[in-house]
Amino acid sequence: MIEIKNQGAQGDVMFMRVDAVPPAATEEVSREARRLIVTHSETGHHHAIDNPDVRMFREPRDPLICYLAVDGEFADVVHHRPFHTHETIRLPAGTWQVRRQREYTPEGWRRVED
Repeated sequence: MIEIKNQGAQGDVMFMRVDAVPPAATEEVSREARRLIVTHSETGHHHAIDNPDVRMFREPRDPLICYLAVDGEFADVVHHRPFHTHETIRLPAGTWQVRRQREYTPEGWRRVED
């Protein structure tokens, strides 16, 4: 497990500590079986948190950015895949911006898929 202080990555997902959730962001209340899916994967190996003390907020201007408010002591982000998995990341209490990696192609920008 890797505990990050200010910034860290788990595959194609970057976590950065920020001061606050932007006012335009809206809280997302849906969970899959008590699991908060931080980023969905094209193959079902989601990056997820099983901690009820975490709230997620969506950025309305950019679908590849969201925010996490870790209200408890910490939250562990687990990469759910049985092989070639990324190490679990521990986020301390606070507010975190989550960004999906992007890449440029001749057709334009697209989300990186790991």
